[in-house]
Amino acid sequence: MNEFKHYTVMKKEAVDALNCQNGLIYVDCTLGGGGHSELILQNISPDGKLIAFDIDQDAIDAASERLKDYKNLTIVKDSYTNIKSVLKNLGIEKITGGILFDLGASYHQLTKQERGFSFSKEAPLDMRFNKDSDFSAYDVVNKYSENDLVKIFSEYGEERFSKRIAKAIIEHRKHKPIKTTTELSDIIIEATPRVKTSIHPATRVFQAIRIEVNHELQNVKNTLNDVLDLLEFGAIISVISFHSLEDRVVKQVFKYHSTRCHCEKNQMICTCPPPILELINKKPIMASEQEIRENPPSRSAKLRIAKCIRR
Repeated sequence: MNEFKHYTVMKKEAVDALNCQNGLIYVDCTLGGGGHSELILQNISPDGKLIAFDIDQDAIDAASERLKDYKNLTIVKDSYTNIKSVLKNLGIEKITGGILFDLGASYHQLTKQERGFSFSKEAPLDMRFNKDSDFSAYDVVNKYSENDLVKIFSEYGEERFSKRIAKAIIEHRKHKPIKTTTELSDIIIEATPRVKTSIHPATRVFQAIRIEVNHELQNVKNTLNDVLDLLEFGAIISVISFHSLEDRVVKQVFKYHSTRCHCEKNQMICTCPPPILELINKKPIMASEQEIRENPPSRSAKLRIAKCIRR
């Protein structure tokens, strides 16, 4: 197995936000290399309990070895989107301590050649976080209509040349399927006007396809809403996002559930239930300059924290 590399972004900040206490139940929704989980376990041992999710077997293998001495850890090979059913099956009714979401793909996933996330390495069009899934980047690139391609490139990639790129993809695949990352990257480069920028022309489109393949934004929204039913009074949600679209979803969910009233303006008496969340930080916490020097991708990370205030 290739060495699993994963830089744990904002490790101290994200775990400090959880206010970890011995004896409580915590959830790490993205085990990854085990960095966040290890720090949580150090703070909640011996009697606290941590449930960690991942769908990537490489991550699970690496983190299991790293965390083998902790007996109060349960690793679940499943998507965090199934958190309700998983916790129920484990006999856990409430998350009493807190829950951490690290929404970024790992360095290992993004750079391991056969996973097909990178436009700089020749690989099959894949981009699945969950290798057991039947739906991949190949399906998006070769089966989506031109309008659908434009839509996801615009919405998920915020790509201003979406129409030109989608049209070029449709033209190329008329003759033969587009099978590799470098084929797709070359098509995007050809279709994109030369613009003075440090960002590779394929960056936004690859991001958009990855989000589509893994249903990332919808999963984040649905799961954050699901988690609210599982939180005990005082439990913390700590969320690290890595691009503006994810951060916007987190911000909107937090804002909605921390607002006291959602009534129409012409309604005389408020009938809204009390808010569920209290925002710990109204503006996102960013990675330190030292961390950005050590791990440049962390410059885009944003940490939002909220506390459950519903009894």
